[in-house]
Formats: sequence, C-alpha cells, structure tokens
Amino acid sequence: MASKDFTLSRSDCPIVQIEGWDGMLAQFELSASQMLGTALPVSVGDTARLADTLIVRVSPRRLWLIMEADAETPQPAIDPELGCSVHLGEGRVRFSLSGARVLEILSGCIAVDWRSPGAAPGRAFQTVFHHVPVLVLRTSETGCDMIVPRSFAHSLADWVADSASKRSSPGIKARN
Repeated sequence: MASKDFTLSRSDCPIVQIEGWDGMLAQFELSASQMLGTALPVSVGDTARLADTLIVRVSPRRLWLIMEADAETPQPAIDPELGCSVHLGEGRVRFSLSGARVLEILSGCIAVDWRSPGAAPGRAFQTVFHHVPVLVLRTSETGCDMIVPRSFAHSLADWVADSASKRSSPGIKARN
C-alpha cells in the first residue's frame, strides 16, 4: 500500500532468538557479545546494529537478531550451559511503514505514546495490535517496522490500510 504520505510494505524477516539461562546471564552475555563481535543492548527495548542485523533486547534474558530479508541467517553457537537459540523467522514477517502520517495511522491500530522515550527512534517495544502481539521497531521520526506473526499478516495489513483510508477521509468515522 502506498500513498503520497504513507507507505506499507511487507517482507520476510529472518529472526534468531538467543536467550540466557537464569543465573547464567553475565556469562551468556559475555559469550554472545564475543560471538557477535559487538556490545549487546543493555535494557529491554534497546537496539544495536551490526551490518545487516539489528540486535534487540526483547526481555531481560532474551535477544532477537533480526536480519534484512536477503541477509544470511546466522547460526549462533550458544553454549547449552549458558542459554539457547531458536529460529523464529518462518513464523513472522516485517511490515515497513513510512511517511508523514505513519504515527497518526498507527495510533488507530495500537496504543502507544509516540512522544515517550520508550517509543523514540532507535527503540523497540512490544504491544498488541487487535489482540495480536507485535514488536515495533521505531526506525525514524516518520517510520517504523513491525514484526508480526505470519498467520495474522494479511489481516493486520488490511487493518492498517483501513485505518489509513479512514484517517485520510475526514467525513468517514471509525466503526465502533
């Protein structure tokens, strides 16, 4: 979907989740940082970029390695004494949204305070979109990516398109 002030595209989203066991977090993080060759995001919602991979801390012990659609998916060698890894990409897709109206349109779909530090560009946060859990990656002042379950991607894209059309036509009111 595209208009002069809003675009929505969909792509595959290779993701690897790595997680440290309780009580082993310091060792896990040191090992993962050395394996990846970069410092890990510190707090939930923090992100770090490494080539075509975005590292997102989605919970205190869990990181998502989110690759660009055409990037090779890494095979992290996590010591099983410290944690584990699992591929999540087959079950998720990425919506890339951009344009002057993106925050206004998404405000009709998800509950978020776009002015809060937790939703600032470069941050990630989890929310619910029509009862479906999604990860929102704020990429810029006028753009974000949403990682959504593949099984709901079509209906969520329709929902965003519907929100965009309603907000562009002042005479149309939202359904209750």
